[in-house]
Amino acid sequence: MYTLSPFTCNRLHRLPKHPVVWEGDRRPISEGMLSAFGYESEDLDEDGASDCILWVDGTEGVLRAVTIIPADTGPEAVARTLLQAMEHPQGAMPPARPQKLVVGDREIQFFLRGALQNLDLTIDYEAKLPVIDDIFESLQQHHPPTEVTLPPDWRAAINGQAQKMWDNAPWNYLSDYQIIGVTLNHWSIETLYVSVLGMAGMEYGLLLYRSESALQQFREMALQPERTPQQMQQAFLSQDCLFLNFELIRDQGEQPVIALPWMQSAPSGVEPDFGSLHPLEGLRHILELEEAAALRISLEALNRFFEANGRKLSKAPFPAVKATYTLTDPITEKPLKVKVATETEVTAALGALDEAAAVPAAGDLGKFPVFRDDYVPEGALILMARFSADDMAKWRSQKFYQALPDTPAQGDLPILVIQTSRPKAKVLAQQLQKADGVVSVCFNPGRDPMTGEQFHLGLIKTGDGEFHLCVEFSEEDPEDRRLVQRWQKWHQQYQGHCGVMVASGVTGVSRGKPGIKEALAFFETRSQTPEELGLPPLQMSYALDWE
Repeated sequence: MYTLSPFTCNRLHRLPKHPVVWEGDRRPISEGMLSAFGYESEDLDEDGASDCILWVDGTEGVLRAVTIIPADTGPEAVARTLLQAMEHPQGAMPPARPQKLVVGDREIQFFLRGALQNLDLTIDYEAKLPVIDDIFESLQQHHPPTEVTLPPDWRAAINGQAQKMWDNAPWNYLSDYQIIGVTLNHWSIETLYVSVLGMAGMEYGLLLYRSESALQQFREMALQPERTPQQMQQAFLSQDCLFLNFELIRDQGEQPVIALPWMQSAPSGVEPDFGSLHPLEGLRHILELEEAAALRISLEALNRFFEANGRKLSKAPFPAVKATYTLTDPITEKPLKVKVATETEVTAALGALDEAAAVPAAGDLGKFPVFRDDYVPEGALILMARFSADDMAKWRSQKFYQALPDTPAQGDLPILVIQTSRPKAKVLAQQLQKADGVVSVCFNPGRDPMTGEQFHLGLIKTGDGEFHLCVEFSEEDPEDRRLVQRWQKWHQQYQGHCGVMVASGVTGVSRGKPGIKEALAFFETRSQTPEELGLPPLQMSYALDWE
């Protein structure tokens, strides 16, 4: 029998030991139960036989670790999952050791006593494990053959309120940390804390947290630095909320070669998707009747609230606004009073969390620069290419032309081209001119805090000191990496000399290859590194406004 190495034991002994009891078990799991733990059918063994290993804090009633394994896997997997529960628990729980372990299988008990003999843990056997029994009973109750099916008119009603929510588009003026409270005091729910998703231009919808603590825990967890995509997925599944998401349906027309999310055209339609997230269940799309009623009533109240107070809510600071609506309980058809109010104190606390997470860890950079994403027009095409000396001579004759004294007068030059329609190109050229021209071009590291994905963000710095986002390149995309590396090579080859051109013709035959007729403005400038500009890695946040 294997035992833990002295090094591992020393590492685990450094974890705080809590006076709690953890329950652990290994049980067969069917394909229909996988989705509740965030797994797909591919995670089953080839013959369909798989086991689920669970470690649960029985004192706190929270799931610390779960693993799906082939049924013929040895007992070592139980110990591995236990170490994961200690050192890397899912959700917002801190690493820790328990005082006692209770397992529901004699063989597992004897195995763990031998394997963990140097960890100073009491390991007992109990035929009944209340918390784990409740989890599996819940999963079996929600197995597809016994799932509750909502009446057809209910689904139509919820979809109707979802469509109204899309039309009201609260993400145009609310950030995800600006919280709205919906007080029901019904269906075992007191207040739902609503976070609006969509201002970042990545995902649109609402998260309706069942408690303030659930909201706070997820925000703290999501803002932790250096989280892997797998850790973020576990954090996502550990939320305690109802949700409404919108799947965007787009026409299969041509999209810009390089475009930010907010540069894309408006969707031709949306498909609402709703359900529940819970730490012990994971993702669930089938709602119980009472849960569906709570979601339906909350959406109706929120739609009324946004329709009446959208202008107030768009103003800073986040205002104190409240309203009470008398709606109809869809189950009993009796009147139900629902209170909707801005949660200003919760919003302030979450805003402080965001600000703390955004502070650079190394050194004081002084006043943080201003970043904007409203200069580059929607649907613009971004090109990076070298242009000949003849083209350079022609572009230097444009009405809007900025020269730098030390820029070589002869020879080719790498150019960042923003190609859009002629009216939008004129506006952009005027904006850049009023901002005292283009000072530099920079590609700065960026990070999506929700997925952990890394980017290179193309920034234009104007003479007024502001930075303007023009393009993003994914570190995971080989072609994107090639484009950034090519620009960095040009940076060395041309000693930092480059240009920025504003051109028209994005929808015509000159798309992707603008000439003198399309060039409206040309700025000779410098290519600079983030270190030269004093920029730390950035956290992505985009505004979106579809007309």
